[in-house]
Amino acid sequence: MAASLRRLLGECDEILQPQKFSDYCPNGLQVEGGGEINTIVSGVTATQALLERAVDEGAELVLVHHGFFWKGEDPCIKGMKRRRLNLLLQNNISLVAYHLPLDAHAEYGNNIQLAKTLGIRVDVQEEGNLVLAGSLDVPVSAGEFSAHIERVLGRRPQWIDGGGHAIKRLAWCTGAAQSYIEQAVELEVDAFLSGEISEQTVHVARENGIHYFAAGHHATERYGVQALGEELVRRLGVRHCFVDCDNPV
Repeated sequence: MAASLRRLLGECDEILQPQKFSDYCPNGLQVEGGGEINTIVSGVTATQALLERAVDEGAELVLVHHGFFWKGEDPCIKGMKRRRLNLLLQNNISLVAYHLPLDAHAEYGNNIQLAKTLGIRVDVQEEGNLVLAGSLDVPVSAGEFSAHIERVLGRRPQWIDGGGHAIKRLAWCTGAAQSYIEQAVELEVDAFLSGEISEQTVHVARENGIHYFAAGHHATERYGVQALGEELVRRLGVRHCFVDCDNPV
């Protein structure tokens, strides 16, 4: 079943409300292809490998979390950027990207989807705040929680030991959210989880007695775009295929 590009964009904007966000990139349609959509290929980042898979799948649209045209980058269309754009334009494929709106969404966002994936019960989810907090059904040791993350996400997290205490309540934010550990400390949780880690994050965790887990930028942000893609299937009847191009970061 086909849907028009215009209708698909309208559904995405209705769901994610991108106008509410001040972001580092344009949200929504970034590269325009054909006007009719039968197949969506989704992925975390609009890499050459993902775009090639979209061509192989016969997709008319690629849906990602990390698209193109970031603030501060070189605007010239050359090298890697040229090759990516050329592949889209030659094959008449649209590129649609949602960054912060997809992190923050209360149902399809990366943060809420990561909670569902890891079995965390959400109890703090404020509109406009990317940091969520919640509880585990049963307290576990930090080592047990680290092993749980590895089993579920398929990637061993970097664990900074914040002391010998167990984990019952924790806060999290996917991707490059390590600086939000200060908010986690204020929430008086036992642990904080994000995607990436910085040098200073280690000291903040140790000196405030909070366990910290860096579970991978890519690994923590695989789930929102999948949930959004499946919702578009329900609304529009299109075909959706998620492609996980592995990234160790």
